[in-house]
Amino acid sequence: MKYIASRLFLIYVFSVGVVLADGPPKFFTDSLPEHAMAKILESYGALQGEGSSLDPKTRELIALAVAAQIPCPYCVYAHRNNAIKLGATESELREAAATAGYVRMLSTIFQAAEIDLDEFKSEHDELREASK
Repeated sequence: MKYIASRLFLIYVFSVGVVLADGPPKFFTDSLPEHAMAKILESYGALQGEGSSLDPKTRELIALAVAAQIPCPYCVYAHRNNAIKLGATESELREAAATAGYVRMLSTIFQAAEIDLDEFKSEHDELREASK
């Protein structure tokens, strides 16, 4: 099991160029159930493999934006630093977070106002078509 988890962890860290010879770090081994660790790391690794449609920097910017909204200070730290290592600029980091905040703000407003989803979709599609 440790061998499998170690190999899968290499997939996890590959996108940011980190290589750990001893397998997953303590924060994974101390928090993930041992029987599920390999599957969890495998699932995460599948999003970063050769078939991924997103480049690593974009993926880290998305992860940072989501982490800031959850909020998860562990995730913010990791994904912000990963994005920087992958070449993200301060402007890109701020824009990712601001975009996530903007989406969350509007979602909160629309839900509180009980905007009808079907009406929203119809109006959104009309606006999108008009802007072409």
